[in-house]
Amino acid sequence: MGTAPFAVPCLKALTASGREVAAVVTQPDRPTGRGLKLQASAVKLAAVELGLPVLQPERASHPGFAEQLRALAPERIVVVAYGQILKPHVLDIPPGGCVNVHGSILPELRGAAPIAWAVIRGYAETGVTTMSMDPGMDTGDMLLWESIPIGETETAGELAERLAPLGASLLLRTLDGLERAELTPVPQDSSRATYAPMLKRETGSIDWSRPAGEILHLIHGCNPAPGAFTLESGQVLKIWRARPAGSAGGRAGEVMTLDPLTVACGEGTLELVEVHPAGRARCSGSEYARGRRWAIGSRFGEGSE
Repeated sequence: MGTAPFAVPCLKALTASGREVAAVVTQPDRPTGRGLKLQASAVKLAAVELGLPVLQPERASHPGFAEQLRALAPERIVVVAYGQILKPHVLDIPPGGCVNVHGSILPELRGAAPIAWAVIRGYAETGVTTMSMDPGMDTGDMLLWESIPIGETETAGELAERLAPLGASLLLRTLDGLERAELTPVPQDSSRATYAPMLKRETGSIDWSRPAGEILHLIHGCNPAPGAFTLESGQVLKIWRARPAGSAGGRAGEVMTLDPLTVACGEGTLELVEVHPAGRARCSGSEYARGRRWAIGSRFGEGSE
């Protein structure tokens, strides 16, 4: 059971290991883009390529779909970035239980967007945990885990690409350990739990009065979605990449130099490396500044949408 691209390496690893995948469960096709064309999930596309049967219930915990799952008689269910909370009557179907691959070192960053929040909160490292699922939100006993460092200017998308194959490797090691009865489940210390809720559009709103490092993490944690943004002359400007640019001060949001395009924060300065003006293609910050014919001292964050 999976939906996001993060889950694809796990699916491919399962099939390559020789295990029989009875079915792949993923979210229904959703309308995307300006034309609102239906788009299949990354997991569905991978499953079709692998020749596996695909099931797409609107709600996986619907009693009718639970009966479909029972008919498949799965020995175990693997869940990776599926996007729905499973009810006990689904979790109880496989005799071997349900194993989840989660993109953090639990109990840190329980929830829907652990990779993005690891970047937004400026974590030095994160990782992947496999766990036995229970009815709570990422509260099950841990089975295996492994950590990796986060790069200073690494985006959430780039981090996910590094974590996904690690998750696939950890999943196979977990299944082998379970099959050989060699793993000892470790209960989570809930007193140390933190949470990583689903990202919303407003999550990406930049407050230039915050320190440069904090804004840098927000920009990269919201890449590739939902995108960090600021206002410029009342228009939304998305910012996809940035880097530290020293400590020269100015008013929060003030343009300090045009080439490269640097902006003052509450503490420190950021260079805007890649931006995305509304209705236009992405470009470098310097290209955008030249097109706007700004003077030094212009200011971001003013006006209204």
